[in-house]
Amino acid sequence: MRIVESYLQGKWIAGDPPGATLYDPVSGEAIAQASTAGLDLGAALRHARTVGGPTLRAMTFEERGALLAQMSKVIHGARDELIDLARANSGNTRSDAKFDIDGASGTLAYYGGLGRRLGARTFLLDGDQEKILRSVRFVGQHVLTPRRGVAVHINAFNFPAWGMCEKGAVSLLAGVPFLAKPATSTALVTARIVRLWYEAGILPEGAVSLLAGSARDLLGHLQAQDVVAFTGSGATGRVIRTHPKVVEHNLPVNIEADSLNASVLGPDVEPGSKTFDMFVGDVVLDLTQKAGQKCTAVRRIVVPEASANAVREALTDRLDQAPVGDPADRATRVGPLATASQQRDIRAGIGHLEGTALRIYGEPGKVPEKGFYVAPQLFLDEGGAHAPYVHEHEIFGPVATVLPCSGSA
Repeated sequence: MRIVESYLQGKWIAGDPPGATLYDPVSGEAIAQASTAGLDLGAALRHARTVGGPTLRAMTFEERGALLAQMSKVIHGARDELIDLARANSGNTRSDAKFDIDGASGTLAYYGGLGRRLGARTFLLDGDQEKILRSVRFVGQHVLTPRRGVAVHINAFNFPAWGMCEKGAVSLLAGVPFLAKPATSTALVTARIVRLWYEAGILPEGAVSLLAGSARDLLGHLQAQDVVAFTGSGATGRVIRTHPKVVEHNLPVNIEADSLNASVLGPDVEPGSKTFDMFVGDVVLDLTQKAGQKCTAVRRIVVPEASANAVREALTDRLDQAPVGDPADRATRVGPLATASQQRDIRAGIGHLEGTALRIYGEPGKVPEKGFYVAPQLFLDEGGAHAPYVHEHEIFGPVATVLPCSGSA
């Protein structure tokens, strides 16, 4: 059984067994274990603050940007390996895995270029000087300098590469070390990327830490200069915002949680037009890409009543061309969900819709027997029968509801 190690205090270390088990979403078989039991998380954060922080603060934006560019190249160089690993650990199709891996390397490259443009300086001036008194010698100037703490990043299961890099790039460019805590269920990709960075010898010691497994008492060791960023459920986000250490130090907290995105078709769009076809294509992409496990995916499809039948037919025709199955098969468009718990949650959400809404696409039984599969599901709510459920609850998978509307708005 593979053990997913954490990288803390300058070394790779495994927690005490047994820890959590990671599964292959295609077969449902166990493939790895990750534990943080017995690890000193307070010491890990101190190491990042006292070793990684001073080194990064001494670097210019240009130097930090060059570091990000190197990190991007490392990911790109291991692209095929990481794509295969994403398929094994997250159930990604090749296309879905590329979306994550290329998003990670592209984001690092972008911020690397930004660092180059910011140049050979270690701080930024914010705004113009403001005269405070009549004397021209007494003025005020805001100066932006790096915080003297660590950025704790608690990331989601669906983008183990991009999720870490979009937060990490900003922190490193600002001169702040970060500790990445990926979702345990899909931590293999994140852990491999961090290992590749350190094996390449490009990271300053303490700049990047990795916690693979339960967060345990991590937040209990936060200090006044630290920051927290979280992607996940709204319920967990509320727990983080109200953590005693966050409240005590009034820490900056960024929460990306829950979304009920809608795609709205205007009443002036004619079925069969280019705009109509683009609308249908984007909705189908959101239902199938990453098996609907994206915070940007459409959950509500709002269409004029006069176009509802045309939208329904166009969506079902396109979904018929999106096979569900093993992501190793290049013909597969929709792979499995990442975890068994995701599968249970999505099935429960579908159960809520089935009682009041008309299923217009998707037969739940037509998926592989093994693995964490859910077929794309499309429902129709002709009279608002299951509102407010669809307006209050996100089903985080390949499920969406068509909502016909009357009027011009």
